[in-house]
Amino acid sequence: MSRKIAERAVLLGPRQSLCGILTRPAGPAAGDAPAIVILNTGIIHRVGPHRLFVLLSRALARTGLTVLRFDFSGIGDSDTRLDGLSPLDSCLADIRDALDWLEAECTPSRVILVGLCSGADHAVLYGYTDPRVAGLVLMDPSIPATALFYVQYIGQRMARLRNWVSFIRGRSGIVRLWLEHTAAAVWPGWKARTLTLQNMRTHPDLERIYQQSVARGLQILAVFTAESTRQTYREQIIDAFPNVAFRDQLTIELIAGSDHLFSTDAHRCHLVDVVTVWLAQLGLTTAPAPSRAEVVAPP
Repeated sequence: MSRKIAERAVLLGPRQSLCGILTRPAGPAAGDAPAIVILNTGIIHRVGPHRLFVLLSRALARTGLTVLRFDFSGIGDSDTRLDGLSPLDSCLADIRDALDWLEAECTPSRVILVGLCSGADHAVLYGYTDPRVAGLVLMDPSIPATALFYVQYIGQRMARLRNWVSFIRGRSGIVRLWLEHTAAAVWPGWKARTLTLQNMRTHPDLERIYQQSVARGLQILAVFTAESTRQTYREQIIDAFPNVAFRDQLTIELIAGSDHLFSTDAHRCHLVDVVTVWLAQLGLTTAPAPSRAEVVAPP
């Protein structure tokens, strides 16, 4: 029998300008379990690509966890901010507002941030700054390119005519990445640039942020898809940050065959299983993982 959950729309932030969905077990929540906060992917609103975040929220609620997915300012149903913050600072401020609301409304002792692509990057940039954050679930985060990445990336794409056309026209993404990577390594002025989502893969501060995240004790689940252009092999996150002693605080999962947006039911269910198993291994939930039928079931 499907474990019952309850959902309700909520308004967050000082102006109640952020719109979200709170998903909880219909009965008592799991003991001292953390709350889960799911962040937007790009400009996709809180349902996520192919309703991924709806399925993940309901599946985690069925294990006894409280889950909040909300829209950043100016995305989906959330109003724009009025304080003139940069796009990145606006998103980081929104996360803090969401955690403040959760703390007042649901009183969780800890929070785990979940994000895909840009959402993962926002989670990385925010997580180490707030003691309430205990863990990160990062799906295809920005990872610096390594020598093996370049070799594999070029090898995988050199047989495609359209990639040669892009290279000849000067529109090759891998060439631009290599040039930025080289500039970051040899030009001192490059290192002074402000960290943004656009330059995370080449900015030296990213390694420092991971160092501080690990030093703070954050548990990290890094989930990579086989079709993402952000990495080409499973251990790239380790090779890219040689000065970060992840030890047992990093768990890596590669979902073979999945595209970047988890477009198939099978890959979405696989992701749900990976996340719930990771949470159980950390002792953050003791309920069994939902079955595939429960993952796709209505609330």
